[in-house]
Amino acid sequence: MSWAHPLAFWLAVPALAVLAWSLLGGRKPAALSFPGGSALAARGLSTRARLSRWGSPTLKGLALLCVVCGLARPQSVKSRLAGMGRGIDIILAMDTSTSMSALDFDPLNRLDAAKDTARRFVEGRVQDRIGVIVFGGAPQLASPLTADYDAVYQVLDGLTPGMTKTDGTAIGDGIISAVNHLKDSDAKSKVVILLTDGRSNTGLIDPITAAKTAASLGIRVYTIGCGKRGQSVMPVDDPNQGRVMVAIDDDLDEDLLNEISTLTEARYFRATSLKELRDIYATIDKLEKSQVKLPDVVSRNDRYQFPITLALLLLLAGALLENTWLLRWP
Repeated sequence: MSWAHPLAFWLAVPALAVLAWSLLGGRKPAALSFPGGSALAARGLSTRARLSRWGSPTLKGLALLCVVCGLARPQSVKSRLAGMGRGIDIILAMDTSTSMSALDFDPLNRLDAAKDTARRFVEGRVQDRIGVIVFGGAPQLASPLTADYDAVYQVLDGLTPGMTKTDGTAIGDGIISAVNHLKDSDAKSKVVILLTDGRSNTGLIDPITAAKTAASLGIRVYTIGCGKRGQSVMPVDDPNQGRVMVAIDDDLDEDLLNEISTLTEARYFRATSLKELRDIYATIDKLEKSQVKLPDVVSRNDRYQFPITLALLLLLAGALLENTWLLRWP
């Protein structure tokens, strides 16, 4: 048994003071004499008279003490050791450049396929924290590391091609942004899953420098090349013709992505279809997970109902006795 608000017991001090005053002489002696009063006083008080004088204050005082106990909020506490769990911190670094709207993951475009597969990947995690970085010509934090997977789903659902409003593909900046959000993590295992459909053509940080930085901090960077080989088509809004389909060439820098993963002791994958992309995430899902100490599980059940109920019964008993067997006449 424990008490959630033990300071509430200070309220018992005035309650005890009132009870003591009532029982130990708080009443004034009679001001008027009564014929034959000396003879009656010599006989002493009957048991019923004594109870009628002290019973009601005692019951009320005890009821007040029970209310104080209820306010202190008694609780039964049960705890068990949760033991060791297995979890890792993962940043999903996703390319949201305009070319990710290419329609070569029938019936989805590249970004929608990546979102769908990433969502399935997150659904398969249990004790991991997930974060999301998006990048085009510049990186943006879409979601910090969190175990609130519903929040991650909402972020993934809201990703759109060109959302960073900057042209180009800054792979190095995307890696460094992910590294910055992982470097202070207490997890023993930290992973970046970088998905892109192009080559690095802008940004402040060279991708190889970014990869070496990740490696120095023990962060593995798994890279995924997204898009079919050869030409694809993507929708473009033309001011004169409306939405038209434009052919784009495969511009994926596989050598760079492979080198990034190699430097960080990870792997490079190429996905040319939705099935391949799902298989890749399934493979990454089998990553070795680090041991983490889970917090002990503590359950607390409130037990204030008993003292409050007892207080109510004492008050009802006092009121009943005052108006029946212990009724006092003036």
